This record gives sequence, structure tokens and C-alpha cells, in this order.
Amino acid sequence: MSNFIVSARKYRPQRFEDVVGQQHVAGTLRNALATDHLAHAFLFTGPRGVGKTTCARILAKVINCENRSAGQDACNQCPSCKAFNENASFNIIELDAASNNSVDHIRALIEQVRFPPQQGRYKVFIIDEVHMLSNQAFNAFLKTLEEPPPYAIFILATTEKHKIIPTILSRCQIFDFRRITVPDMVLHLQHICAQEGITAEEDALHIIGQKADGALRDALSIFDRITSAAGKHIRYADVIEQLNVLDYDYYFTATDALMAEDLPAVFNLFDQVLTKGFEPDLFLNGLAEHLRNLLVCQDESTLALLEVGDSLRERYRKQAELASPSFLISGLSLANDCDVHFKTARNKRLHVELGLIKMCFTNRAITLASTPTPEKKTPDGSVSPSNGHPLPPKTATVPTNATPLGENEVAALKQNIKQGIQKVERIPLRLDAFEEAVAIEEAHKAGLESRLTLENARTEWLQYAEKLESPTLRQAFAAAELHLEQKTLQVRVGLNLQKTTLQQESIRLLDTLRNRLHDPQIRINIEIDESRAPQEPPKPNRPLSPQEKIERMKNNNPLVADLIERLGLKIMD
Repeated sequence: MSNFIVSARKYRPQRFEDVVGQQHVAGTLRNALATDHLAHAFLFTGPRGVGKTTCARILAKVINCENRSAGQDACNQCPSCKAFNENASFNIIELDAASNNSVDHIRALIEQVRFPPQQGRYKVFIIDEVHMLSNQAFNAFLKTLEEPPPYAIFILATTEKHKIIPTILSRCQIFDFRRITVPDMVLHLQHICAQEGITAEEDALHIIGQKADGALRDALSIFDRITSAAGKHIRYADVIEQLNVLDYDYYFTATDALMAEDLPAVFNLFDQVLTKGFEPDLFLNGLAEHLRNLLVCQDESTLALLEVGDSLRERYRKQAELASPSFLISGLSLANDCDVHFKTARNKRLHVELGLIKMCFTNRAITLASTPTPEKKTPDGSVSPSNGHPLPPKTATVPTNATPLGENEVAALKQNIKQGIQKVERIPLRLDAFEEAVAIEEAHKAGLESRLTLENARTEWLQYAEKLESPTLRQAFAAAELHLEQKTLQVRVGLNLQKTTLQQESIRLLDTLRNRLHDPQIRINIEIDESRAPQEPPKPNRPLSPQEKIERMKNNNPLVADLIERLGLKIMD
């Protein structure tokens, strides 16, 4: 049987000064011990793996030490310290509330509180995962926690402070433990490497610290896993292979390609990432983090926020000098939008590729937005500023410095604009070409005469209704009465259900009418006209027969007849 001990246990701190990243807690507890101002109940709260239970055990050991040092550390020589080191101390009782959370378990704990310590001054009760106690157990614990015997001290530890009832919180002295920072983890791992005779690259330890996500215990577990695979020399390549993380080189290469507008290189790199088995959103989030780091590097005051090694820090600084803040901010915004809609996207690869396309050409968009649009001349010689007014009918102003495009080239350009992902090979991707295509399209639309008349609107209305698959929609369209008031198509229906149904379809219908009638100013207004509501026949003096009931239902709603016919329903005698 191997005598191997995992690093999380072997290098567990035994003194307050050895606790990593929690100096604010250790300093306060030391001062309380030095001035003999110890509370009778403590609550240690914070994320997992940051030292809550460790500090609780150190405090319990120091409290009963008979020969404490000036720095409030245990002597490890007195009988109390030796009993603690051998896990044989009767003055320290640990309870795991995750599995001992009932009223009976708390009553058994309270019974132990009644007996004073056999050795030492205090009897310390450490309750881990205290938030797992039931409400009944909390209530049973209240009185003892508020007024314990003078020799009893309670140390509660939890990762979910919000689950503890306020009456318990008000009786404890609360200490909030912080997440361990990556630099603190790296220093601790370097100390362990020195003790174990292991050489490790600093960048490799940084990756371990980042992967641990603030939990030192997780970092030590990852460290043991890496040493099992890599032996006495830990390289950066070994860490990224074992942890299955993307190398920084991918993001540096991708950013260089994006800034150079080399879309094929970006696509090929993204394909390599997917081929290695990584998910698209992992690459997307990593690229967003990379852009954020570049933005941080552009100011000396925020450079400390970059949690990487010295060699990587220099690479970030050099690339940050080549990237403009507008490019980085736009890229971060696009990556965030892409990540927000990633879960709902059906084709996730295409969704990320579209985001990469936008990032690739974001510099052009920024340049276009910052360049003033030239004034355009109307046929009569007057100047029309580019303030959003439509172009004159049947007239398009083509930039004088651009080669006019043929009809086939314009059609190809429009198709590529709509698809957004295909590379324009025959037509150069020029901003003036885009402007020309948009100008021609606007001029074409403006040159078409409006066909808006009540007769044409009614014809388009009925043709649109014929293409609908829903019988309910078709019935609502058929029951509507149309009137035209200037540019507004007044639609009157008799039932509220018909109004709701038409309103849900009105957006697509409005686009169709505007395109078919060549009038972008068309509006639709749907109202209820009670006179068009189906009239109920007078009630007979006798009860209705089943056949009469069916006929009345058909008159009130024509869809009933369609339902009866489709299902083949018959009236039972």
C-alpha cells in the first residue's frame, strides 16, 4: 500500500501565517487571541476550498495550547497540541451537518456541551456545512448558541450563508473568506514544488491557478494530477494537454488574423479548434477573455489585472500596441452578443462563425461610421444632405472614384451581403461598392410608383390569406372588412379573438403589403366593430335538438364544420 498523501492534506496549513489568501481573517483571530477577546460563536463563510475548515482547526488548536508563542501560534509540544496532532483530542468535536442535520443530532451535540473539558480551558465544536441543518435543528440549537457555558466555543462553516436563518447569524461573529487569487496560488504551488524537488514553468502554474477558479484545494488536486502525468518537470504544454484547455497561441493567432481581416485564416483556425474536440462556445469565451486582456494591457494602471506569467504578459503588451481600443471594445461586444444567443442557435458553429465575420470586418464598420457621407446632387442641381431623406425617384448617385458595377455584379454583391459568410471572390470587398449597391437599391425602390388603392389592398389581402395554413387565420382574414384612409388600412372585425389573431400576423402582412404595393408608408389599424359580430338567433321556446345545436355552432364559427368534416364526426341518437 502506497504512503502517498495528497498535497491538500500534506501541505494543509498548521499556523495562521501559512493560510493562503486570508490574511484579513488570520490577523483578526490573532488579535482576538492576544487580547483574550474571543467570541463564543464564529461563522466562517466563503467559497469552497479557501480555508474555512483549516482556520477553524487552527483556532481550535491554538485556543487550548498551553504555551502559545507571541505570534499566537501553537507550540506543538504541550499535551493538548499533541492530542490534536494525533486526532485524539476530546476537547475538539467536529460535526458534518451535511449528514447529521436532524434535531436528534443537534440534541446529542447539546448534551456534549453540558460536560466541561477534561483537559484545557475550552471545548470547541466545529460544525461544517452548517447550512444543511433543518429548520427544526436550527431552532433546537438557538438557545445553546446564544448562551453557552463559558468553556464552550462554536465554529460554524458554510459555503451558502444565505441559507442560514437570521437568528443564527445574529448570534455569531461572521468572517467572510475570499477567493484565492491566481498569484497567491502560484506562490503556494512554487513553494510545494521546492519542497518536492519539482521544476515547473510559471505559465504552467498560472494555468492551474486559473483552472482552480479561486479554490486552493482544487488547485492542489490539479497539481497532483499533473505531477502524476508529467513527473518532476511540469511544462506548459503538459498542463494544457492534461486539462484540455486551449493554448494562448490560438487566441494570439486569431486576434492577428482578425486585425488583418484574414477571414480564411480565422475560419481555418476555428476549424482546428473544433477538430481537437473543443466546443464552439469555449473558443468564443476564450477569445473574449483574450480581447479583455488586451484592453487591460493598454493602460499601465490596469496592467495588474492581467493574471498571467511574465512571458505571456510581454506578448499581451506587444499585441495590445497593435490593436485599437475601438476594435477591442467592438470585438468584446460582438463576442458577448454571440455568447448570449449561443444556446438558442440551431447551427452553433455557423452562429460563432457569423460572430467571427463581424469581428473580422469591424474596423471597416468603424471607419465607415466615422467617415462623413458626401453630399448628393439632385437632377435639378440642388444639393441634398445625407440626413436620412429618400433619394430622388429613378436616380442614383454613383461615387465618381468608383468603377460602376454591372447588373450581375450588383446581384452577386447583394446575395453575399445577405448571406454574410461567403467570401466575395470576383468582386472586390470595397466600401464604395457597398455604398453603390445600397444607392442603386434605394433609387430603384424610390422610382416605383405607389399602387396603394383599396381595390389593390383587398386583392393582396385575399392572396395573402390563401397562402396561410392555419384555418383560424384564414377565417379571421375572411371575416375582416377593409377601408382605406390615406395611408392607413383600417381593418374591422367583429370578435376580439379575430383582432388578436390578425395583430399577431400584422408584421409580416405589413411587409408584404409595402413591397407589393410599392409604398413604405402603409400602416395597418385593426379595430373591433360589434355590428360585424355573429348574431345569435332567437332562443326557441323548446329545447334544441342535437342537430340544431350543431347547426348553431356552425353558424357561430365556420371552423366547427371543417372540424366535423375532417374528423368524420356524427351525431349519436
